Amino acid sequence: MDTKSHAPTSGAKTMSAAKSFTRRTLLKASAASAVALAAGPFLMRRSWAQSGELKIFSWAGYISDEMLADFESKTGIRAIYTPYGDQGEALNQLRATGGAGFDLVQPTVDRVPEFVAEQVLQPLDESKVNWDGCIQSAITGSVDRGGVIDGKRYLAPSDWGTEAIAYDMNQAPLEYGTASYGSLWNPDYAGKVTLRGHSGLVGIGLWMEADGKLPHPMLDSFKSEEVMRANYDAILETAIANKPSVATMWANENEAQAAFRTNGCIIGQTWDGTAASLRKEGLPIRYIAPKEGALAWLEGFALTAGAENVEQAYEWINWYYTPEVGAMYTAHSGYNTTSKGAEQFLSEEARQFFADAYPGDALDKLWWWPIQESWFVAARNEYQDRYLSA
Repeated sequence: MDTKSHAPTSGAKTMSAAKSFTRRTLLKASAASAVALAAGPFLMRRSWAQSGELKIFSWAGYISDEMLADFESKTGIRAIYTPYGDQGEALNQLRATGGAGFDLVQPTVDRVPEFVAEQVLQPLDESKVNWDGCIQSAITGSVDRGGVIDGKRYLAPSDWGTEAIAYDMNQAPLEYGTASYGSLWNPDYAGKVTLRGHSGLVGIGLWMEADGKLPHPMLDSFKSEEVMRANYDAILETAIANKPSVATMWANENEAQAAFRTNGCIIGQTWDGTAASLRKEGLPIRYIAPKEGALAWLEGFALTAGAENVEQAYEWINWYYTPEVGAMYTAHSGYNTTSKGAEQFLSEEARQFFADAYPGDALDKLWWWPIQESWFVAARNEYQDRYLSA
């Protein structure tokens, strides 16, 4: 398929493409076209004439000084990076300014509909994006997950990752196939567990569903508030019963790392980047997909409604869609880039982390976050608050 032909498809073809979006399809598509990459002429065609600056609002720990320097050296554009720890925080700030103050933001695809509903994003001009530099499965796979709304694309996929089980290999050894979200509640680990409120509840829900203890399928929680509350009432009861095992709750990357580094935790439900960073420090922290499936998410660059540096924003996206930059991003953040051909520039350490985290059929069992509509986020936060205050 022509990588520039990325308008929403329909029927079974689209659903099949979306459901099959995994790291394996990414690597396959990437390897097939790495040699033929032709992003150069497209990249920065207008940048030197544009120059100026770019204001990027993105997750903490995602963009390095090396990346900012590389972008400026290649485009003449000075990028200003402002980090946030949670995209609810990002949405609230953009809502307060009507989408002004930043040019690009980096939401997860499932939350894009909420950002659009709050009128803080504008559609992308797809003719200005070098889609040849992005892996096709990411472009297609983002269509039905929230990246395209009413026929308009709002997200240029940038990276994907998971939330699964981080563990101290010496004190809480786990193996693929038996490792579970329920492993966190092993009495041997009492008082040494960390997790995030709202996603920790999802992990408990998947564990309960696998054991036949959830009233309805977990995915149905995202379709009906009545079903969601029936499931979450059961989940909350189990979560509160096991809460004494939790040493600390995390809400952002720094807190998740600190749980292991300084707060005595030996196991937890964290992002893959958390474990990757701790492992690079030499700590005995490993990461494994549980048998219920790792929670998987896709992120991307979105143009804010009040963007003042629009052309510079497209220059950033096209600069990012080069293999060297994609690899630079993965090396720094620990997350998987969608830039085509990047794997040829990744370190052996990064490749080993991936192999350890997703052995066997782990990639086929990824649990992709469904679209989270406003009603779900509000109810989800209500249950999270009840859990945290219990």
